Amino acid sequence: MIERPRRLRASASIREMLCETRLHPSQLVLPIFITEGRDVRDPITSMPGVSRLSIDRAVDEAKRARDLGIRGLALFPKIEEARKTSDAREALNPQGLVPRALAELKAKVPEMYLITDVALDPYSSDGHDGLVRDGRILNDETLPVLAEMALVQARAGADCVAPSDMMDGRVAAIRSSLESAKFHDVAILAYTAKYASCFYGPFRDALDSAPRAGDKKTYQMDFANRREALREARLDVAEGADIMMVKPAGAYLDVIADLRREFDVPIAAYQVSGEYAMIAAAAERGWVDADAAYLESALAIRRAGADMIFTYAACQLAHLSGRVN
Repeated sequence: MIERPRRLRASASIREMLCETRLHPSQLVLPIFITEGRDVRDPITSMPGVSRLSIDRAVDEAKRARDLGIRGLALFPKIEEARKTSDAREALNPQGLVPRALAELKAKVPEMYLITDVALDPYSSDGHDGLVRDGRILNDETLPVLAEMALVQARAGADCVAPSDMMDGRVAAIRSSLESAKFHDVAILAYTAKYASCFYGPFRDALDSAPRAGDKKTYQMDFANRREALREARLDVAEGADIMMVKPAGAYLDVIADLRREFDVPIAAYQVSGEYAMIAAAAERGWVDADAAYLESALAIRRAGADMIFTYAACQLAHLSGRVN
């Protein structure tokens, strides 16, 4: 045989030299669930190893992530039930949980790039990403609320706002609001291809943000669709998105690859709560090696074309040696 591909797999040295896909801690974003109180670390049963954190504990976690080489944090709030209303007005409170967390994190861990979620579901008594009337999720009426929400977050210190709501036109509305207020440097990370997935269950447990009625299929994408993601991407880029997100990641590697081929905008991918929890739960039972599974899944996401990965395993991945360097 003239060609023997195994020659280039014969030792760790040659495998490392020819490794096509690498993962660095700086390519990871650590999602953090924040809650009210002080010195709170409230474990999330459906997400082994992950907790809701009070702001002071979130600062500690941010410092740990920074020291591991991670440079991005994504904040998700657990809003008290009494503050949830049908108009989600707590999302616009400049003294709310997220603005306070942003201010504290900016003061204590200024190196971290802070990404905030723009969607109404954590604040809404209906549990939907947009305003609801007579069982319908209202698109156009929701846009000014999202734009004001993003502005509140930018004023508090957000480096990047990330609309995850999937309302049509929300990127344009947010960009216009930020530009008018002279927040020219605040980036928009659009959840471009966010699918109506079963893998979000533990996340909704963490924030108690599940819909009170109905589902999210009239605004999140059908998981059977692939070409539709290209249409969403064209709209988001035209409206001013700086980064595009595919969510979930693991079951949508084809979508990540499609966007990578068609666009030169950076691509983020979210290894969501259900994806994380499956590995964590299997590892607890001794069925898989957690480190190996997290690394393999993260490298697959990078191999498909993602520039950055949101993952609850960010700190574990940053600890790993070898290809995480």
